[in-house]
Amino acid sequence: MDKRTLGTTGPQVSSIGLGLMGMSGMYGPADEQEGVATVHSALDAGITLLDTGDFYGMGHNELLLHDALKGRRREDVVISVKFGAQRDYDGNWLGYDASPAAVKTALAYTLRRLRTDYVDVYRPARLDRGVPIEETVGAIKDMVDAGHVRHIGLSEVGAETLRKAAAVHPIADLQIEYSLLSRGIEAEILPTARELGIGITAYGVLSRGLLSGSWDPSRALSQGDFRAHSPRFQGENLQQNLTLVDALRKVAAERGATPAQVAIAWVAGQGEDIVPLVGARTRERLTEALAAADLKLSSADLAAIAEAVPADAVAGDRYPAHSMRDLDSER
Repeated sequence: MDKRTLGTTGPQVSSIGLGLMGMSGMYGPADEQEGVATVHSALDAGITLLDTGDFYGMGHNELLLHDALKGRRREDVVISVKFGAQRDYDGNWLGYDASPAAVKTALAYTLRRLRTDYVDVYRPARLDRGVPIEETVGAIKDMVDAGHVRHIGLSEVGAETLRKAAAVHPIADLQIEYSLLSRGIEAEILPTARELGIGITAYGVLSRGLLSGSWDPSRALSQGDFRAHSPRFQGENLQQNLTLVDALRKVAAERGATPAQVAIAWVAGQGEDIVPLVGARTRERLTEALAAADLKLSSADLAAIAEAVPADAVAGDRYPAHSMRDLDSER
């Protein structure tokens, strides 16, 4: 698999990364054994970037990753971890804490669960509005100096926050939603990241399954499935968005690919500084996604795909209103 570098100061990683969130129940019940097998298949295929969060399944995701990496060389993988989201026993969201003490406490627990001495990229999941970003990054810098973190990343922050953070310590990458249906970063955030030498790890490249080409509008969603509350999966919004997927399907068919493969390849085609994260939680979905790495799209192909799914055609926000308010990237 081809390699890309996260920004000008970050690690070299595979051109596609694997996001593990869905393996810990964020999209409804998940099969742990299949999750481990999927990680193994990803590693065998050349994927080196593995993305997790300490609040995915309240530590379950990190424990799953530890199990999946048994027998593998630690130096062959790049582990990216998000922290800061606060949840209770029942999984309810309680806010964010990215204070210096929380940074160091959360990292200590993460290292214990992963059974490793360091995290390759460590990042707050969201901007904690009660804590200056300079203090959060400064605390992570302390952990870099101590050898427990190799690189600092951010997630879902805006251009101004990027500048403040980069003034404290080099930022390897910004993890942010970017897909055919979520193009907001193109106006200001992406140009600022490029100016500062910050890479992009793009999550939600399939818009949580909408762009997979296999979404069934009659599918029943469990209470624990994020999409049960996502505006883009509701009523008329869903119908309009699936119309866009039908248009994408036609473009993909002309290129001998699936909608999912074209959607992933389109994101990867927006620049060598962008690494798509695929959220495959089964080997079958992973196999389909991996084919996107070999799908070479011309400038004409990229334009045809963008025309099939115009930037302003999506119906519904990417999160419910209360969650949108937490996004510094949307301000």
